[in-house]
Amino acid sequence: MSNFSNYIAGEWVAADDYIKNINPSDLSDVIGQYAQASSAQLDTALDAARQAQKVWAATGLEKRYNVLMSIGEEMKNRAAELGELLSREEGKPLAEGKGEIFRAGQFFTYYAAEVLRQMGDTADSVRDGIEIDVRREPVGVVAIISPWNFPTATATWKIAPALAYGNAVVWKPANLTPASAWALAEIFSRHDLPKGLFNLVMGGGSSVGQRLVESAGVDAISFTGSVDVGRGIAASAMANMTKVQMEMGSKNPLVVMDDADLDLAVSCAVGGAFGGTGQKCTASSRLIVHEKIHDAFVEKASAATKAMKVGHALTDGVQLGPVVSETQLNSNLAYMKLAKEEGCELVCGGDRLDMATEGYFMSPALFINGDNSMKINREEMFAPIACVIKVGSYDEALSVSNNTGFGLTSGIMTNSLARANHYRRNSRTGCVMINLPTAGTDYHVPFGGRGDSSYGPREQGSYAAEFYTQVKTSYISSGSPE
Repeated sequence: MSNFSNYIAGEWVAADDYIKNINPSDLSDVIGQYAQASSAQLDTALDAARQAQKVWAATGLEKRYNVLMSIGEEMKNRAAELGELLSREEGKPLAEGKGEIFRAGQFFTYYAAEVLRQMGDTADSVRDGIEIDVRREPVGVVAIISPWNFPTATATWKIAPALAYGNAVVWKPANLTPASAWALAEIFSRHDLPKGLFNLVMGGGSSVGQRLVESAGVDAISFTGSVDVGRGIAASAMANMTKVQMEMGSKNPLVVMDDADLDLAVSCAVGGAFGGTGQKCTASSRLIVHEKIHDAFVEKASAATKAMKVGHALTDGVQLGPVVSETQLNSNLAYMKLAKEEGCELVCGGDRLDMATEGYFMSPALFINGDNSMKINREEMFAPIACVIKVGSYDEALSVSNNTGFGLTSGIMTNSLARANHYRRNSRTGCVMINLPTAGTDYHVPFGGRGDSSYGPREQGSYAAEFYTQVKTSYISSGSPE
């Protein structure tokens, strides 16, 4: 069994402690053992990042462009290989794993181009003889804490802009998916970056992660994960007045109106709810359906849910792989029990499945007769579980849709331009989908939510500059030429 080290200050560094990375599709398949960084190693990474950032910020734009473009192209070219590794350790179907790696490469090629588009502003002062220059500068050392459900994509949409805008990175990935993190670090290790500009510090959230967010050596923290952890990070960051950007949970609604294309609505609902085994922050677990088409929708959605193929993530034709861990599976089954206790009616699914290999498999579950006060409709489950909530009007659908502490994505299925436009303007979420699944966003435009879903500046697109840079306004009095 191979051991995989952390990448710190431009070197691969062994550790005293390692964890096993196990394939959730086949528990007999151990992918490797991954180093757990010590406190001293984290401090070394932070010190190296501080020094390397100064060098990188002074590096010419053309070189920064070339490095990011090269990383992005390598990732796209290796999408099949690295996508298989990702699916093997996280459990998403192979097609999704390959797609995630390719998309991660696109983040780097996009931000490579952004390197060349960093423009400032000029203005005349209200005082005679003074000119004003406004430009963005790097924020400094960025701590990145990324989740396991999109172990490469989420990390890269943070790392790529951090580097594009001249920052250094100390990255703590999720301990459930270290193989994808190590593979990305290996790519970085072969590119012409200052030693210490990029650091991989694998380890537990309560140890390495907590020490990282408490460090005065960090200038900004970008986090994706749960609400509770996010609140703790914000509290720790405040002690040092550290800039924070957090993407957390959600409970996304998909409204299906009586004038919707029913087949399209079912496709969007089922794909949005169960894609990635429901382990997406953009998953549509609340299906808000107009009473006039409720029964027809449930009949078709039930048939589509039952037809989904569950199996080993690397098997051809599999639509749902396993959930990521035994802990996650037990949580999912507990929500199944809770939904029944709350009065929901199970239409189909929700069982742990025995497959050819031992893994954390369960069938996607569809409930009906739910209401918006139930915990399964209030809490993010991160599970292949969806609940239909029946409503009598568009106004009620909008009200139920907005009745949540979260606010990441929402969607409506309708052929009415008036309803679609009204919903777009009045849905209290960061992203709104019209006749599309709630899951699925582009990389060149901002992503983020409201309420408990997000805190701080938006991610992705040119809007990422708000987090990864700081603005400097300079006043210049040049005097008179002689």
